[in-house]
Amino acid sequence: MKIILAPDSFKGSLTSMQAISIIKKAVIKYFPYANIVELPIADGGEGTVEALVEALHGEYRDVVTMDPIGRKIKAVYGIVNGDTAVIETAAASGLPLLSSEERNPLYTSTYGTGEIIKAVLDDGLRKFIIGIGGSATNDGGMGVATALGINFLDKNGNKLKPIGENLQSVRDIDFDGLDPRISDSDIVVMCDVQNPLTGSNGATYVYGRQKGADDIALDILERGMVNYADVVYEKLCMDNRNKEGAGAAGGLGFALSVFFNAKLKPGIEAVLDAVDFDNLVKDADLVITGEGSMDGQSIFGKVPVGIAKRCKRYDVPVSAIAGGMGRDAEKLYDIGIGSIMTTINGSMAVDEAMERAEELMYSAADRMLRFIRMGMDIRGI
Repeated sequence: MKIILAPDSFKGSLTSMQAISIIKKAVIKYFPYANIVELPIADGGEGTVEALVEALHGEYRDVVTMDPIGRKIKAVYGIVNGDTAVIETAAASGLPLLSSEERNPLYTSTYGTGEIIKAVLDDGLRKFIIGIGGSATNDGGMGVATALGINFLDKNGNKLKPIGENLQSVRDIDFDGLDPRISDSDIVVMCDVQNPLTGSNGATYVYGRQKGADDIALDILERGMVNYADVVYEKLCMDNRNKEGAGAAGGLGFALSVFFNAKLKPGIEAVLDAVDFDNLVKDADLVITGEGSMDGQSIFGKVPVGIAKRCKRYDVPVSAIAGGMGRDAEKLYDIGIGSIMTTINGSMAVDEAMERAEELMYSAADRMLRFIRMGMDIRGI
């Protein structure tokens, strides 16, 4: 019996690898001779580097870079298959790097993520997988572009600091200093959202508030983003503002696609392709996946759904473990998830659930595997 363990991280409580380790104990209890495949999964946000490095037996590299407001920090990126760098925008430009008082997308930048890309180029690599979930920024990707040699100029020809507030001041773009090595690079961007750059469903109005913007800041940022997209069109004759994923990470998806010819892919699809999931699953008997919360919105690009769709091609059953089930979670049964087992097994506060995450995960996995084992023993099947 071949069982694949492929959960996402359970945000704030368990990494993907930790969840796998716990679920594995329950699997061994009920199926001691099973061939267990451990496959950490992420969708482009926090945990992407760890998931791919562990799944593909890669290596980690440290780099000194800047956080969203310019403080020096140490970040990590991964190398897999010997020639491909895996980068998380969250490592240098992520929301958790800032306190609640520091969060304001008028003044944050993706510059630190650009520095990581530059460090990878210095290491001699030209293939990139970049996860752009979880950013604290709304700078249209100007920070990354600036770190790689592109300058954004105001009406007087002065260089602009690459922060959200300055999107409205962009009048020209100077590409003369662009790092020539980037043109030889192959960049795949993992997007877990499909939002365009501008408009009511764009980067600013959908995600700006959770990054610290108030109503006034939102309007400033949106006007700036429209201006920025207009200038890019004037310079490059490219209008990617409505491209799916252009609004990811406050417009970083837009910048990577127009300035560096990056390919934007749904995060889970990029990860599953990278780990050759189809080849692994075609002879599997069961896949166990999961994430912190599952509801009707999980249909849009979340890890368990992406896995279920792939498994459906090969008629492989999928069970999921979730911290909790939200509204319309039953819709997930229609796309291939056979059952959902919650970790919460009684009345408790969120803080208690987080503190007891390992215990509750094992309990959920044990109940799930117990039901599967019982089902196999039912007479007449």
